[in-house]
Amino acid sequence: MWVRRHRLSDVGVNQERASAPDGFRKVVAELQSASWRPELQIEEIPAPQRIAPHAAAITADVMVGGDEVGSGRLVLLHDPAGNAAWGGTFRLVTFARAEVDPEMVTDPLLGSVGWSWLIDALTDNKAGFHSPSGTVTSVSSESFGGMAEEPPRAEVEIRASWTAEIEDGEPLTPHLTAWAEMLCTTAGLPPLPDGVVPIPSRRTPAGRSGRKR
Repeated sequence: MWVRRHRLSDVGVNQERASAPDGFRKVVAELQSASWRPELQIEEIPAPQRIAPHAAAITADVMVGGDEVGSGRLVLLHDPAGNAAWGGTFRLVTFARAEVDPEMVTDPLLGSVGWSWLIDALTDNKAGFHSPSGTVTSVSSESFGGMAEEPPRAEVEIRASWTAEIEDGEPLTPHLTAWAEMLCTTAGLPPLPDGVVPIPSRRTPAGRSGRKR
């Protein structure tokens, strides 16, 4: 379900977006009306400042059976004048984290596999993009002393960004679908079955499943 945080700042945010370029406002509207898997709880948060002239941001919690199994953040950046480092006017920045089996962090291929979750999702969903960059980090922890009974824990973190080729009216939706797919894959969720699509979150109570076409 889409929930707005920091309502006291909504007026300022709305005024700022009202003065933003039409292209950015159109993309933000697409972000706010996006459809998501029922396991994802999406919230809009204040976007980071000074990185780009215009920005919007969301967070996601991946919930299964009432438990959080992963989380992530997606930031949309826009510079109408273009950014040489991006090679475009729109850049997407993401962070995803999830617990994994402790044995996975010893796999030397985990980094490259984790990176492929993003690149394959973007490619499979036909999201036009270039100049991807990022890191995949795996960490493990073991408790001792008074916490010795705690089981070992392991996490994988993906930090990435890519330039979205949406300057000429191409939709943002493939990028959002790819991001959600990458986040769910990181959290260990299987892909949605063929023929099942997410229900728009603005109309869907939390916990309902997707519907068939």
